[in-house]
Amino acid sequence: MARPPLPLLLLALGLAAAAKSPYQQVLQHSRLRGRQHGDPNVCAVQKLIGTNRKYFTNCKQWYQRKICGKSTVISYECCPGYEKVPGEKGCPAALPLSNIYETLGVVGSATTQLYSDRSNLRPEIEGPGSFTIFAPSNEAWASLSAETLDSLVSNVNIELLNALRYHMVNKRVLTDDLKHGTTLNSMYQDLPIHIHHYPNGIVTVNCARLLKADHHATNGVVHVIDKVIATTTNSIQHIIETEESLETLRAAVAASDLNSLLESEGQYTLLAPTNEAFEKIPRETLNRILGDPEALRDLLNHHILKSAMCAEAIIAGLTMETLEGTTLDVGCSGEELTLNGKPIIANKDVLATNGVIHFVNELLIPDSAKTLFELAQESEVSKSMDLFRQSGLSSHLTGSERVTLLAPVNDVFKDGLPIVDSNMKNLLLNHIVRDQLSSKYLYHGQKLQTLGDKELRVFVYRNNLCIENACIAAHDKRGRFGTLFSVDKMLTPPSGSVMDVLKADHRFSTLVAAIQSAGLTENLNRPGTFTVFAPTNEAFQAMPQGELNKLMGNAKELANILKFHVADEILVSGAVGALVRLKSMQGDKLEVSMKNNVIHINKEPVAESDIMATNGVIYAVNSVLQPQASRPQERGDEPADPALEIFKQASALSKVSQRNPRLAPVYSRLLARMKKNLG
Repeated sequence: MARPPLPLLLLALGLAAAAKSPYQQVLQHSRLRGRQHGDPNVCAVQKLIGTNRKYFTNCKQWYQRKICGKSTVISYECCPGYEKVPGEKGCPAALPLSNIYETLGVVGSATTQLYSDRSNLRPEIEGPGSFTIFAPSNEAWASLSAETLDSLVSNVNIELLNALRYHMVNKRVLTDDLKHGTTLNSMYQDLPIHIHHYPNGIVTVNCARLLKADHHATNGVVHVIDKVIATTTNSIQHIIETEESLETLRAAVAASDLNSLLESEGQYTLLAPTNEAFEKIPRETLNRILGDPEALRDLLNHHILKSAMCAEAIIAGLTMETLEGTTLDVGCSGEELTLNGKPIIANKDVLATNGVIHFVNELLIPDSAKTLFELAQESEVSKSMDLFRQSGLSSHLTGSERVTLLAPVNDVFKDGLPIVDSNMKNLLLNHIVRDQLSSKYLYHGQKLQTLGDKELRVFVYRNNLCIENACIAAHDKRGRFGTLFSVDKMLTPPSGSVMDVLKADHRFSTLVAAIQSAGLTENLNRPGTFTVFAPTNEAFQAMPQGELNKLMGNAKELANILKFHVADEILVSGAVGALVRLKSMQGDKLEVSMKNNVIHINKEPVAESDIMATNGVIYAVNSVLQPQASRPQERGDEPADPALEIFKQASALSKVSQRNPRLAPVYSRLLARMKKNLG
């Protein structure tokens, strides 16, 4: 018979490997680690230091050497189905194949074997048939309370036989057949046994972990488990209704109409807040949530995971999705389960017909049920909240008004909070946007209306999302009525056009006069998207006198230089990474970069960033930028803008500049030339 081609053979082997269950994959990894130890049929096992808990090792655990955050030691044991032979390495011999009763004695479940004898189960599991028994380990039986154990082994009832038959299935079931979320009919009144087979290789039976699986017998298979399992006939809802410590939860579930869900078929995990958990919440907050059907439903759905998660399956951190659509970090620390890193689970693995319950002693309030002030308590914006509170704006952040809060992070106020006055209150009102927004739906050029009746623009960049000069510093938090945007600085709403802003700032009086002389006033007054690198009076003063005179005397050259300082797109400082190139209105490129938290333009440091205007943004620079390749310019005899009165007014606004002995002659020449041309 011809052999299949090698590629097809490899593909078949790959598919066979891919079809292995998670348990078998982890077992295979443990076997490979044992083989590296040099012995046949030896599996590497990780044991939690200070306990008897052992796990077959997966790749991640092998390198971390930790389970539930606790250190482990590696030991080497016979893989399931093999045993040692005196004088030989490893575990070369397969276990002798015998009936289930005999097999129990050699796989670490001698107590189950003993109780099978006492309960008269022995003849059945010695005889013909095909059974599966989930056999509690010796330690599992020893961990039962004396009262429970006494009730099982009493001679006056058949509880022990019933308990053992509940651990059995009337067919052979291997780990590959133990599918996640399925049930098997037990041999005790066909009551279901709940199976969970997790991606990390852990298999549980009614939340008891399989320790050693797939021990073959002549009449079936034996799986050793770490607990004695009990029957369950109650749904999650029924347990809530009968458990005294869940009285408040019971009322909340009824008020939110979740009863039918928690009674229905499915596999859920309920993180059930106890009465104590509800009592820890401020009364005002609790009453608000209980009186708001939508917030209450979100709260309860935040405590329900979409799949059943037994505690034994958690050996490292997992992110689990809730019915509310959010996620919780479910983990463990030694013997304790944790939620979002906190050991708040008081009682675990209460099994129900439709899932599992873990009792928690703290209420998990989702963002969707919180006010803006409550959202801020877990964010780096607490100082902003103090500022809003001092300004008397709390009502906007705690009520049912749909708003979005732009809250500067605490680092913005490292030198202390600003004084609260009417101007600061107005500014803070412009940090509250009408409507509840989500950052993922914002788009470039979008206009937002604030409670202070200002219009804010949205800028979308490759590396940032900004609203005016303030860029979003963290993922937004969406509360019941409001959304929190943490931003990297105090927002400065625009207060006029580029020309309006320049005229209002005495530092730019020379620039204003030059713009008017060069005929660019109308350009910088019109609607647009400009970035202006504005030379200060100091920048013009720093130029050689002859060069300054020549520049101010040539309208065309002056316009060319000024256009080199303007780009026709808005670039705020938060969008500047290592290097951003802009095309100037003159045609040459401008290079904007960030060095040591200072913006540089063509390698010159910027004196002040993000001076916002309705049609752009201004950067103050203390030098006049020169195009990289200067072009010969014709001398212009006429000023580009004949508006003499505007220039006179602009000059008069800067008494400081006129008193400067270097700048005064420049003004005089410009005025004389404009008068001559007008005459």
